Amino acid sequence: MDSLPYFIAIDHTMLKFMNEILSSFRNCFTRTASYEWFVVIVVGLMVRSDHLGVTSIIRNLALDPRHYESMLHFFRSSAWSLESLQLAWYKAVNRHAPVVRFLGRVLLVSDGMKKTKEAKYMPGVKKLHQESENSAKGEYIFGHFFGAIGVLAGPAEKWFCLPLFLNLQDGVKAIFGWDDSSEERQASHVVQVIDQAFTATGVFGRALLLLDRYYLSIPALQRLAEGNRSHASSVHLVTRAKMNAVAYEAPTAKKPGRGRPPKKGNMVKLATLFQTRAADFQTTTVTLYGKEETVSFLCTDLLWGQGLYQQLRFVLVRQGERLAIFVSTDLSLEPLQILTAYSYRFKIECTFREMKQVIGAFGYRFWSAAMPKLNRYRRKKEPDPLEDVTNEQQQKRIRLTLQAIEGFVMCSVIATGLIQLIALRFSGHKPGLFFRYLRTPSKSIVSEATVVAYFRQSIFRLFAQNSQISLTQIIRSKQKAAQQDADFLAS
Repeated sequence: MDSLPYFIAIDHTMLKFMNEILSSFRNCFTRTASYEWFVVIVVGLMVRSDHLGVTSIIRNLALDPRHYESMLHFFRSSAWSLESLQLAWYKAVNRHAPVVRFLGRVLLVSDGMKKTKEAKYMPGVKKLHQESENSAKGEYIFGHFFGAIGVLAGPAEKWFCLPLFLNLQDGVKAIFGWDDSSEERQASHVVQVIDQAFTATGVFGRALLLLDRYYLSIPALQRLAEGNRSHASSVHLVTRAKMNAVAYEAPTAKKPGRGRPPKKGNMVKLATLFQTRAADFQTTTVTLYGKEETVSFLCTDLLWGQGLYQQLRFVLVRQGERLAIFVSTDLSLEPLQILTAYSYRFKIECTFREMKQVIGAFGYRFWSAAMPKLNRYRRKKEPDPLEDVTNEQQQKRIRLTLQAIEGFVMCSVIATGLIQLIALRFSGHKPGLFFRYLRTPSKSIVSEATVVAYFRQSIFRLFAQNSQISLTQIIRSKQKAAQQDADFLAS
C-alpha cells in the first residue's frame, strides 16, 4: 500500500508531461476554442479503440455528441496553419526527446507512404504504382501519397523514429497552382523531402538524411547543394543506388587543343565492380539491424549524374548472396559508418506501421462536392480536371478540404510522437506500463501499442485524479455531465 502514492505521483507526472507539450502549441492558434479542440483531438487519437473517423474520439472520451459539428469545423478552421503546428512540434521534440546524435549530427529519416483511398470527391487521390514484394498488395491503387520525415530518438536499448511531419506530395500540384505563394508545394516530392530536411535542421542542427534508393536523383542533389549554400546547418544524404546505376571516373587530364576541359572520365557500371574488383573487397564484421553480420565491402569515390557529375562516395557491399550499393554525399564518412547509418532507415517503416494500426492516422473521411469526380480511366497526358475549376468559392472549399486532411494527419503525427516520448521517459519509472501479457515482453522500453492500451484503461481515472491540470479541464468541459460524475467515482 505504501507504493500506491508513488504510482499516483508518476501518473500525475505523466499527465503533466502531456499537458506541458500540448500547452506549447497554444500560440499556434488565434482562438482559444480552436486550441481546445486541438487538445481534445490529439488526446482522443491517443486513446481511441477504433478508427472510425472523429466519431471514435467522441465515443472514447465520452464527449457530448452535440460537439461533433464543432470538432469537424476545427479541421477547416482559419485559426491555425500547418506550418505553425510543424514548427511548434519540431521545437517540442528538440526540447523533450533524447535525440540520437551520430558523429555529431542528428539522423533524419524520410520516405514516401501510399494510403489507399477510394473516395470519388477527395482531393489528392490519384493512381499510384506500388513497388512491393507483398503479394497481398495490388500493383496499382487509387489513394494518397504522403511524404514523411522523422528523427531518431531514444537510448541505446531502443530507438524510435519520432514522426516530425507528413504532407501530401503528389496529386495536389494543380490545387497549389491556384496560389502563386505555394510554389514549394508544386515541386517534385524528392525536392520537397530535401526542403523538409533543411526546415528540420533549423531546429535540430546539422543532419544526416537517410533515404531510400528512389531519392537518389539529380533534382534532389541540386536542391541539396542549394540548401547547403543558403542554410547555416548542413545536410548530407546517405542512401542506396540501383544495381543498374552508372558513374564516371574523374577526368584524368586536360585534353589537348582548344575547348573546355572534360567534366568526366570513363563510365563505370557499378554492378560490374563486384566482379572486376573482387580482389579489392575487404571483409569485416558490423552490427546491422541489431545483429552481428559479416560483410565484404569496397569503397570508391566517383562522379554521378548525367550533366551534374557530383562526386559521391559509393560503398559496394556483398553479404552472402545479397549485393547492395550504398551512397553518401559526405566524402568524409567511413564505409562502415555509411552502412551502419543506412541500417537505421527501417525505423520509419516501424513508425508507419504504428501510425496505421495503432493510431489510425490515415482514417480520415474529408471530401468536397466542389471536387471534380475522380476519373479512374484518365491517362497521364490528359489534363487534370482541377484545371477547369475556376470558381474562387469552389477552389476555397477544395483547399480547406485538403487542409483538413493534412491537419488530421498532423494531429496524428503529434499523437504518435507523444506516445513515443511517454514510452521513452516513463517506461523505467512506471511498472504499470508493463501491465499486459506479451509472449516476448520488452525489457526496457515498452511499445507504442502498450502505452495506448494503458491509456485506454486508465484515462478517466487519470482525469479524475488530476482535475486541476488544464488538459483535464478542457476535456471535461466537453464531456456529458454524467461522465464527469463517473470520473469522480473512478478516482
